[in-house]
Amino acid sequence: MMVILLFIFQLLYIVALKWVDPPITITQLASYIEGNGLRRDYVTFEHISHHARLAVIASEDQLFPDHNGFDVKSIEKVITQDSKKSSRLRGASTISQQVAKNVFLWQGRSWIRKAIEAYFTFMIENIWGKKRILEVYLNVAEMGKGIFGIEQAARQYFNKSSEKLSRKESAMIAASLPNPKKYTVKPPSRYINQRYPWVLKQMNNLQGDPEIKAILD
Repeated sequence: MMVILLFIFQLLYIVALKWVDPPITITQLASYIEGNGLRRDYVTFEHISHHARLAVIASEDQLFPDHNGFDVKSIEKVITQDSKKSSRLRGASTISQQVAKNVFLWQGRSWIRKAIEAYFTFMIENIWGKKRILEVYLNVAEMGKGIFGIEQAARQYFNKSSEKLSRKESAMIAASLPNPKKYTVKPPSRYINQRYPWVLKQMNNLQGDPEIKAILD
């Protein structure tokens, strides 16, 4: 009976988050407990710069419009690598998988967490849709120590709202996403200075893609 109730609860929670912002995530709570702070301001999709929306796709998941939540080729590559180096589990995470992890789960690299992540990825792909997944990603992703979401990142780094972010500023924030605690946007770390021009180039390559435009507009 308890298992059934838990299943119903999590299903209702997933459905509710199609329209309601996540109240708090485990990662955000951990950041606060660890003393890194918790700065966040959720904003709607329409109030996020078009540049910022495009930048995170260019940086993190260029096949975002095409897959069902999983980049199969990258996953197969990871499994092959991990069979040779079993002590290390490397990522092949799409934006959808990152949202599933950030909203519903804890940070970690175990196979158990990955399996649960796959379930939530499947659910949000089918219940939320791509635009909502991208909106939630831009609001919950860690973008600096104790900084969550594009709105706080924009205010902390560039003293403006996320709606006003330029192309370059968006690319700099997106460039930090592989490890935002390590790769600082302001002052820009060496990694950021090297990577954000690449992100800008990818944005130029992707901006005319009709499937990406359908998500961003």
